[in-house]
Amino acid sequence: MTDTPARLLNLLSLLQTPREWPGSELAERLDVSPRTIRRDIDRLRDLGYPVESTKGAAGGYRLVAGAAMPPLLLDDEEAVAIAVGLRAGAGHAIEGVDEASVRALAKLEQVLPSRLRHRVSTLQSAMIPLTRGDGATVDPNTLTAIASTVTGRERLRFGYRSGDGAETKRLVEPYRLVSTGRRWYLVAYDTAREDWRTFRVDRVIEPFATGARFTPRTLPADGDAQTFLAHSMFRNQPEHALDVSFDASAEHVAGRLPGYLGTPVATGPDSCRLRARAQDSLEWLALRLALLNCEFTVHGPPELSGHLTRLGARLTRAAERDSQAPHTARTGSHTGRA
Repeated sequence: MTDTPARLLNLLSLLQTPREWPGSELAERLDVSPRTIRRDIDRLRDLGYPVESTKGAAGGYRLVAGAAMPPLLLDDEEAVAIAVGLRAGAGHAIEGVDEASVRALAKLEQVLPSRLRHRVSTLQSAMIPLTRGDGATVDPNTLTAIASTVTGRERLRFGYRSGDGAETKRLVEPYRLVSTGRRWYLVAYDTAREDWRTFRVDRVIEPFATGARFTPRTLPADGDAQTFLAHSMFRNQPEHALDVSFDASAEHVAGRLPGYLGTPVATGPDSCRLRARAQDSLEWLALRLALLNCEFTVHGPPELSGHLTRLGARLTRAAERDSQAPHTARTGSHTGRA
């Protein structure tokens, strides 16, 4: 193989397999001399790839972790697998899957050949997630279109459907995508309204990158998109003084409640207490507490106890109706031909 760039790419592809390669085997695979392999290894090191070598009869070369992340070469199956995984996670705003994941997806899909993009879309449409979370789902194509304009600093045009169903046309300078763990939001400067706005991404219709570049403006709230989003979301909502004690460890409770509610304080090996200022609806807080799978006591606000009482009564009535129903009625839906 006399084409040096092509040979380097093939060598890199082999080294990214998690094993150690003897120099003689690499030379045989690439149809070059061991001396050429040594020179190519030095070229890869100059490009920032951390290639480790061991001496001796059993020695060889392998790619190891370095101080920085070098570019990766992916085969077709690997690229499709990563794209499908990122699309599945991004579409449901899973907590911990943030804007960086969407940017990675946008970069990957930009360079995917059309045949692979078709495979990714086909696999995605055939997948049924085990859980959909508690927020609205988002088309990954919408997310990647928005993420590309955030990275490229391009003005974005789209239709937007408000909570009451009214549709408007928007032209914005996108600043950041933010995931709350329930939904995706876009923080952007609305050029027509000459002010900053937040948009629920599941309500964005046909986003279109205009190609017009802009210089990013300074965001209020010290340039923190998460803080600005929180202020925007809760500006007109009442704040509740949440005070709840739990018959479970602080680690158990913290792992099952949204991080923005704060950290519960341990009061014993298997007990803790959470005091927080919350602007979620009381109905939502009651449901989240009911799903914790542990005993708890609400010390405040009193209205939250009322919501829990009504929720418990509703669930009890549902269970009683099911127990009183005829056996055939409850099991009939399971009969039929295979």
